[in-house]
Amino acid sequence: MTHQHLKWQSLLPNMLPYEALFLRVSDLAPISFEDVQPRLSNALALFCHPQSKERFMLIKAQEHDQYLSLISQAIQKKYTEPLKCSNGRYVIEDNEIHWVSTCRDQDAFASQAVCLFQDWIEPEQMFGAVKFHHNKIDLQPGLIHRVNGGGILVISVSTLLAQPLMWWRLKQMIIQKRFEWLSPDEKRPLSVTVPPMPLDVKLVLVGDACRLEDFFQVESELNLFSFYGEFETELSLKHPDAINLWCHYVHSLTDMPLVPDAWPIFIREAVRETGDKNRLPLCPVWIKKCLSEVSLYEKKGKITVDSLNDAISARQWRQNYLCECIQNDIEEDQIFIETTGDVVGQVNGLAVIEYPGHPQALGEPTRISCVVHFGDGELVDVERKSELGGNIHAKGMMIIQSFLISELALDHAQPFSASLVFEQSYAEVDGDSASLAQLCALVSALAQQPIYQARAVTGSIDQFGRVQPIGRINEKIEGFFQVCERRGLTGSQGVILPSKNVRHLCLNDAVVEAVKQGYFHLWAVDKVADALSLLTGMPYFDPDQPHLLRKIRQRIAQVNHHDRRGFLGRCLEWFQRY
Repeated sequence: MTHQHLKWQSLLPNMLPYEALFLRVSDLAPISFEDVQPRLSNALALFCHPQSKERFMLIKAQEHDQYLSLISQAIQKKYTEPLKCSNGRYVIEDNEIHWVSTCRDQDAFASQAVCLFQDWIEPEQMFGAVKFHHNKIDLQPGLIHRVNGGGILVISVSTLLAQPLMWWRLKQMIIQKRFEWLSPDEKRPLSVTVPPMPLDVKLVLVGDACRLEDFFQVESELNLFSFYGEFETELSLKHPDAINLWCHYVHSLTDMPLVPDAWPIFIREAVRETGDKNRLPLCPVWIKKCLSEVSLYEKKGKITVDSLNDAISARQWRQNYLCECIQNDIEEDQIFIETTGDVVGQVNGLAVIEYPGHPQALGEPTRISCVVHFGDGELVDVERKSELGGNIHAKGMMIIQSFLISELALDHAQPFSASLVFEQSYAEVDGDSASLAQLCALVSALAQQPIYQARAVTGSIDQFGRVQPIGRINEKIEGFFQVCERRGLTGSQGVILPSKNVRHLCLNDAVVEAVKQGYFHLWAVDKVADALSLLTGMPYFDPDQPHLLRKIRQRIAQVNHHDRRGFLGRCLEWFQRY
């Protein structure tokens, strides 16, 4: 057995090396966009270069005004030369409109800004409008006119997906470098003729991966003549100065500084957001939202440990109603989860539920059971048969079957069939994070060796029996811990998890304290054999003592020997018995 019994120190990010940094964060100088987004900054620099011929740029980022604002500010810093004049102005005489080549700064259609952004925009806001008032014509400029002269317009992709006509018109005008006055209603032309005007504008489109995918279905060739950039959502801590950079970045986004003792707590929240102790979030929306919420609990002008803890506790309490409902159902035996004793073919798996509209994922233990019977070796996936299992779940089931066939190395068909099911599951099940638990239930049923119900297990497997990392490990562990805590911690309860997930652990104080006191345990495993040994108390394979594989092979051998005696032999045995 080569599992690792985790100590409480491994359940949290280690903040000791950064204590000196936290003391001087408030004295750090302002940070630049290039420091936290070097790739995107480089792409923007090339796009804004005076000799760049590209007129369009795509940026993968959230369609939020804070993202658009940061991108717009970065673009403005890239411009070293003022905008060119729009090369003319409109003159209205006797209700006739003319374009003249003279340009004045005070003209309504004069260039006004290097870069402007808008998360949502209507056609009239984009292209301007022709208005009639008391028989007089009034030309109103749009957003595109305000950046005319070499400026850049930053808008969200969703705006153009919802208004495809606006996109086709905007694209054509930018490519032709000529603005045409068109009626917003395709069926009704303009009642007056307005001469076109020169147009020199670049366009930056911002959207997440899903929106960009939808946009490419409309404009499949746009990437052939456009720049591409990505707003990086996380900062890797592999570089020794990365944590310094991140604290610097957070400090530049807030008006209320954090006291030194508050930084470790905030970093814990940041690690839970990314799900990795080696990465911290760069999302300005998340950072500002967290800190602005904490500021409501602070009266001293600084974010302290007390205010941060109060804000976190209050938020968890407000969002915990659904979690309490699940836990109440388990406590009242409306959902069967056993945490004592041992059962053959039954194991506690760990699942995560995401309710639409709910801000957080909820961890919930799930009972996985397996029964075996005489058959042709078929492994029945009840979820798949009932059309409640997704494709990834089905893939995990096939890997389980392939691994077991390979391990048994039989020279004839296996005489047992088995069925696996997620008990009391009434919605679609997908993902392969329960494949380790399913395999353990199957081996237990075949070997007729019971599984400790005080332990839960999570992880996916490959065909060689290696345990692979899964997502949402903190929520899964905390969900099972709450069940055990409500029933009373016995010191034998715990969770088996992939060793590759240790880097993702950032558990709440209740779990950390229970592990520290020895009331709850976490075991990290690399192979299926390690998990089975922890769950059954019997080694998976050991030539010197009874083991699970031997029990399975002996059971199969007994059945095959029984079948080889034939029908007459079995009848004679029956008569002799009775």
